[in-house]
This record gives sequence, structure tokens and C-alpha cells, in this order.
Amino acid sequence: MSEDLSKKVSPHDLEAERATLGALMLDWSAFSEVYAMGLRPEDFYAVQNQKIYAAMLDMDSRGGVTPDTLSIVEELRSSGNLEAAGGAGYVASLTDLVPTSANVLHYAKTVFEFSLRRQLLKLSANVTSDVFDNTVEVRTAIENAQSAVFNLAERNTIKGEAVLNLKELATNLSNLIEHRQKHSGEFTGIPTGFTKLDTMTNGFQKSDYIIIGARPSMGKTAIALNMATHMALKENKRVAFFSLEMSVLQLGIRLLSSEMRVPNSKFNAGLLSTSEFMQTINTLSNLFDHSDNFYFVDTPDIKMLDLRTHARRLKAQHNIDIIFIDYLGRIKSEHPNMERYNQYTEISGSLKSLARELQIPIVVLS
Repeated sequence: MSEDLSKKVSPHDLEAERATLGALMLDWSAFSEVYAMGLRPEDFYAVQNQKIYAAMLDMDSRGGVTPDTLSIVEELRSSGNLEAAGGAGYVASLTDLVPTSANVLHYAKTVFEFSLRRQLLKLSANVTSDVFDNTVEVRTAIENAQSAVFNLAERNTIKGEAVLNLKELATNLSNLIEHRQKHSGEFTGIPTGFTKLDTMTNGFQKSDYIIIGARPSMGKTAIALNMATHMALKENKRVAFFSLEMSVLQLGIRLLSSEMRVPNSKFNAGLLSTSEFMQTINTLSNLFDHSDNFYFVDTPDIKMLDLRTHARRLKAQHNIDIIFIDYLGRIKSEHPNMERYNQYTEISGSLKSLARELQIPIVVLS
């Protein structure tokens, strides 16, 4: 039987791979759901398909240009990967396989499942190798096998995107101007709770990309947390707070400290007085009452593409009004070998395009 298995080709479905790429080129709005499923370039069996999907990821990460036949060919050409991706003719042929993008999730799921099968084959080969290697302890072999199995993870789903014609734009403008006339004097954006700042900005506006910059330990997290808490508790807005450096529990202590005006050290050392302890209970009760308004994302050193996916999911599932990210330096670029300055430029551009796509303010600490 082992001889028969050795002659078998690794599990794959080239037609499903080409259909996935072709469907995405026909309708890029489906990409978020495909990426959230967990599909990555290495999940494609054919090298040319890996190159094409990787080019799509790079383009989405930068934002600004929607991947289609021409832009993907240009992306591959500029990166020197066009020949490895099968050439312009192969890229153009992908859209001929699928009439619509309706079944893109089915195609992508097929590609992903075949990738898992190949990974399981590799995993089983590694386990077999450990078993026959007497220098590897049995406990170590078992731990290696367990770790490899649990690393085959699942992911979830999302959605997004809208197009307006001039008539719809005019209607929306009319409604917006009429609304502002009726509510003159009110903030048009989301108030931060800092009166002078709100007077200057009229609140944080939709699609704004806002950077709060200062040297380390100057209170960037504190001011962002104060703003976010005010928006969630006082303005009834739905807030997402990406904590990339500090744990959510640490952030929670800071939130309580700020709301109660009690030093962090008292919470950390367990030195709350009886009245402060009762005040804590009341504050936590108030937080429970607004639990649908505040979402914490605890993901240290997140990649830019994963952050975009989380953000899209939060917008689709919870209709969040604003995102805070603490902080810029903890976001990992998809191009780790690039100079750090250029990485920051790429990440900032990607976040700015994400704010426009989701139509919400994104506030980043730096």
C-alpha cells in the first residue's frame, strides 16, 4: 500500500483554483469573504496560481487599485513575476472559466480543503519520520504532532462595498444638507469628549484617518481610551479598539481607572477602599449596560491584511462606528524586508483606504 501511495499525486483541484481567481477578478467584493475563510497563496497547488493570488493580496493591502485582469498583469510585471504566473495570456484566460462570481466561496473552499489535505500528508510524513527516529523522544514526537494538527486553523466570514450613481449621490447630499440645517450647532462627526478638539474638528468624521502621535509614555493610550469610552458610553457609538501592545485586561484596568479617577496602582495592588470597591461594581455595571458598544481586539503584532479582515468583519457583524488602533508600530507589514519607513507609508496608506471603504473614522496611535 505504501508503494501505491508514493505514486499518488498530492491532492489538488486546478480547475477550482482557476475558478476562484477568475471569480475574484470578476467581482473583487467577494475577496473579504475568501480571505476570511483562511485562503492564502500557499494554499494553491499551482505556482502560477500562487503568484496571481499573492499579487491580489499585495494590491488589496496597498489599496487604491481594484485587482482585475489588466491591473493584475501590471502588478505581476512590475514585481517580475509575470512569467512565473503563466504570462498575460494565462491571467486573462481565468475569467473565461466562470460566468459570474456567485460560486466563489464554493471554489475557494475546495481549494482550501485540498490544501489542508496536502498539509495533513506532510504532517503525517513528519510524524512518521519522528516515530522512526530513535533520537526523538516519544513525548516530543507526540507534542510535535499535536502542535502541527492544531495549527491547521479555521476562519470566519465577512462582506463589503457599494457604488453610487450621480442621482443617488445628489439625493444623499440633499438629505445630508437638510439634516445639518435641522441640527445646526450639533457635531456632524463623533464627539471625542474633548470640547476644544470637537469644536475644531466637528467630531471625528466618516472616512477620516486620524493619527495621535507623541513620544513613548506621554499618554497616547490614555487619551485614545478616554475618547473611545466617551463615544461608547456617552454618545452611544459602537467602538472597536485594537490593542496590539497591551493586553485587554491591562486596558480594562486603565478604563476603570480613568472612569473612576482612581490610580491604576490601587487596582493592581488590590488596595481599593470599601467605597472604591463599591464604585468599581457600579462602573462595571454601567459597562455591562453598554457592552454592545465596545469591542476589544487583542491581537499583538497583527499583519495588515489580517487587521483589514478583522475590521471588515466588525463592520459587517456589529456595524461599528469608529476604530482605534494602539499602535502603528505593532502592525506587521506584508513585506518585512522593506525599509521600516516604507513599511509605515504602506501601512498608513492601507489604513486610509480602509477608512474610506468602511466609511468610518480610523484613529491610530503612533
